[in-house]
Amino acid sequence: MKITVRMKIFACMGLLVFIVSITFSLTTQMYTAGLIDQFQREQIDANYLSATPEEQIEIFKSYFLDKTRLDELLQVTNGVRLSFFVAIGLIFSFWISGVLTLPLKKLISAIERVSQGDLNVKVPVNSKDEYGKVAQTFNDMTLRLREAEDARRRLVADVAHELRTPLSIMQLKLENAQQTGRYVPPEMLLRLHDEVIRLGLLVEDLHVLSLVEAGRLALDCKPLDLSARLEQVVDDVKMEAEENGLEMRFYSNTRPVTVMADARRITQVFINLLTNAIRYTPEGGMISVVIEDKVLDRNAVYSCVSVIDTGIGIPDEELAHLFDRFYRVEKARSRHTGGTGLGLSIAHHFVRAHGGFIRVMSEPDEGTTFTVYLPSGNFQLSTCK
Repeated sequence: MKITVRMKIFACMGLLVFIVSITFSLTTQMYTAGLIDQFQREQIDANYLSATPEEQIEIFKSYFLDKTRLDELLQVTNGVRLSFFVAIGLIFSFWISGVLTLPLKKLISAIERVSQGDLNVKVPVNSKDEYGKVAQTFNDMTLRLREAEDARRRLVADVAHELRTPLSIMQLKLENAQQTGRYVPPEMLLRLHDEVIRLGLLVEDLHVLSLVEAGRLALDCKPLDLSARLEQVVDDVKMEAEENGLEMRFYSNTRPVTVMADARRITQVFINLLTNAIRYTPEGGMISVVIEDKVLDRNAVYSCVSVIDTGIGIPDEELAHLFDRFYRVEKARSRHTGGTGLGLSIAHHFVRAHGGFIRVMSEPDEGTTFTVYLPSGNFQLSTCK
């Protein structure tokens, strides 16, 4: 059974009542024994002994009641028992206050360290009561703060690196042209234009990600024939796949497949997934796009689109970070292979904004399957927002 702070306080108060009761009983017994000894010294004489038993009882009763009158009792209590009880109460109060405030002192000390910027602080969890729960929650909070701070630092470094690359290329080309004073050929201008486009796409992707993560991305959701839109997307990227020596196929079990979606955003999701598959599938491989309608998952009905490739695959330990910004699965997958490392993150957030989710299954050197789940059924009840 879980012991709460309230139960601890109740147990401590019960212990205090027990101690007071025992102390009161012992002091009362001692006081009574003292009265009897005093009665023997003061009242037992020849007159008392010559009295009848009834008279002796009355004498004893009268003496005892007279000595235990309120003023006498208060006088004794003030002298002995009151001091004793006050001392016990103070000691017990000091002890229980220390027991109850010690976890708070540790927590306050940790909070002060966090306020000074130390996110590595950790409060020991020594109990399972409310204090223990608060300490555990505090530790979880500092862990998330550390992770957020690490992510922020990585993001700043990645953004700076990604922006520096095209800017450095443009600066170098322009400086060379300026120093030589020669005619600038169209090929150089084309390279500069490509870097400007790349820089613009990166800035736009970062802007879109910031909007969707802040919940401020506006979606123009309307009934959309997902099957027809996918067929068009596949046709648009098919030429790029063929140039890389890849075969691309589209399969649909039923038509139409209607979902409530923002056509432009959902198109970007599948373009990102398909271009990612093309980028990491070796020549001679195959990319398949399969759409299924009315798939039941977690007591909800979805339309599912799977992008299946026969590429290099993804290790299991990398899957959890796959949708992080600027995350690349392998060191070898540098920016020189294409892309900014934002495509999967954008796809993930766009699908979530539509009330869906993405699942990934992969085997190294065998291929990867990205499956997009979008709410299906009565599209008027879609969670698109």
